[in-house]
Amino acid sequence: MVTETQVANSAGEPRVQATKWRTWKRFWRYPLSSIGVIGMVLLFAFCFLGPMLYHVSPTQGDFTALLQPPSAKHPLGTDDAGHDVLARMMVGGQASLEVGFLSALVAMAFGTLYGMVSALAGGWVDIVLMRIVDILLSIPSIFILLFLNATFKPNVGLMIFVLAATSWLGVSRIVRGEVLKIKNETYVEAALLAGVRTWRLMTKYLVPNFIGTVLVTTTFAVADSILSIAGLSFLGLGLPPPAPNWGADLSAAMNYIFQNAWWLIYPPGILILCSQLFVNFIGDGLRHALETRTD
Repeated sequence: MVTETQVANSAGEPRVQATKWRTWKRFWRYPLSSIGVIGMVLLFAFCFLGPMLYHVSPTQGDFTALLQPPSAKHPLGTDDAGHDVLARMMVGGQASLEVGFLSALVAMAFGTLYGMVSALAGGWVDIVLMRIVDILLSIPSIFILLFLNATFKPNVGLMIFVLAATSWLGVSRIVRGEVLKIKNETYVEAALLAGVRTWRLMTKYLVPNFIGTVLVTTTFAVADSILSIAGLSFLGLGLPPPAPNWGADLSAAMNYIFQNAWWLIYPPGILILCSQLFVNFIGDGLRHALETRTD
């Protein structure tokens, strides 16, 4: 009689801790990983801790200082309504980062579950589930984003749902492919013979073998989501005013591009660019660390 303990040993559980240590060591040794992590920590500190130290309202304008360049009172200047640009950059980044990370996590969770169910079920269930994914993938994601965003009143929760609704498709296909390769392994078949429940089979024997691939995909999805919300806001379809966000502020700044109001254009543009670079650096570091190699 095959026991679950024997199955776990055959899956290589005693080597898990050592493997994790080597993976993290490779991650931190990779230069871009450190830059990405430190950069994201600073970006989160700027957006979430900054407003606690810089007590200036991002929505109340100073009508005595309209379109003013950086000064001691307003370190990044003011916009056409007298709003402090620095305060708006801090608070505006909160929505971008929240939507970017949470939508990617929701997409990862749903896409992983969907892909595993499809691969494990097989037969007509697998065919139907994958044809649904193919149909949704054939529709340009921008159309889905525009439709959902125009149909419902935009808010942070809706933006998370909207972006997750288009991000999970790729994750599900990746997970399905990984599970199809893994499910015929000896230890998976032994787990089934040992009577391991389906949910435990997924979480203990399947997910650990492809979680690295999913994490790398998710980090790049975070970057895509941050860029998507900035793009929607740039088009006027993001979070409604007066709530600040980087995309909307960059869009408004374009009206003053010929008036040399550089302090309106560069801050949101640089922050969007930095968020993309830092997240992609982390994703590249994870991909580097999770490659199969000897130390």
